[in-house]
Amino acid sequence: MDKDLYIGLMSGTSTDGADAVLASFAQPERPVVLGALAIPMPGSLRTRFLALNSPANNELESAYLAANELAELYADACNFLLRQCQLPASEVRAIGAHGQTVRHNPRLGYTVQLNAPALLAERTGIDVIADFRSRDLAAGGQGAPLVPFVHKGLFSSRHARVILNLGGIANISVLDPVGPLQGFDTGPANMLMDYWAQRHLGKNYDSNGEWASGGEVLPKLLEALLSERWFALPPPKSTGRDLFNASWLHQKLDSHAKGASPQDVQATLLALTVHSIARAMADYAPETADMLVCGGGALNAALMQGLEKELGIPVRSTQTVGVAPQEVEALAFAWLAYAHVKRIKASTPEITGARHASILGACYPA
Repeated sequence: MDKDLYIGLMSGTSTDGADAVLASFAQPERPVVLGALAIPMPGSLRTRFLALNSPANNELESAYLAANELAELYADACNFLLRQCQLPASEVRAIGAHGQTVRHNPRLGYTVQLNAPALLAERTGIDVIADFRSRDLAAGGQGAPLVPFVHKGLFSSRHARVILNLGGIANISVLDPVGPLQGFDTGPANMLMDYWAQRHLGKNYDSNGEWASGGEVLPKLLEALLSERWFALPPPKSTGRDLFNASWLHQKLDSHAKGASPQDVQATLLALTVHSIARAMADYAPETADMLVCGGGALNAALMQGLEKELGIPVRSTQTVGVAPQEVEALAFAWLAYAHVKRIKASTPEITGARHASILGACYPA
């Protein structure tokens, strides 16, 4: 009998840690999570990844060293998870490992996810499926987002629904029973807020959005942030730190909010996330759609409340339908590993803009 257990690994744009999920695909349309955990990313590795978002001296060596360190972190996550579930590595068919995105510019035909899948296979004794974006990019697509097809399998209902992922970047999957599957990035979610909290609070993030809640939104700054041309582009579209980074933010601040209170800037960054998502919803989601939220931002109470107020609809965590919000993306990469092994064309050209569907990923046998 074929093995039906897969591990999914995800370290997102927020660079806060690695999420791991062990899932059974005995019924592929309804995978069952058997175990999950998250381990924090060491501060030194996080700093290295963030530095690699911009050109630097000797960045090739730095990139390979960071990839190896990430693979060791991934291996720790897998081995902890197997011990937690009391399973030997031999029971797992494959690991789906996304890697860490440090550059993403599909307009120029490239995307970079740092990873060392051969090292991960060596450390775990399990086949590793990695490099999921390249095949779609080769077919003329954006290479992202990759997960709307998985969201459809996990969260479809008889009525229209939007799945919102609030990681470093926000992306939505529009699940409409009478319309096509849609999915695209909407702009920054947590990453600019996290950067600002680190700079002014010395913390990795603004817990529950409490600091932002005490500030006032700066209308001129918000207008300037939302005037970025990328927001007006139609799907397919994806983005990352190549555009929405510290330099971009400081340019806007210098022009439109010099000397502003840091707390008011944080409130405005939260409003940027809310308003950019609301614009995307107004343009592409059915009015009757409800919303389920996954990713770390689902734990930000101020952000969730802001979305509910702006959208005028209930905004719920995926936890309410039985999937923890921080497990969804890792589960998606377990599914993508399953799809690779089963030779399923898991890309969605209508979402990424590719010329055709493709089998995603490359296999590194144990």
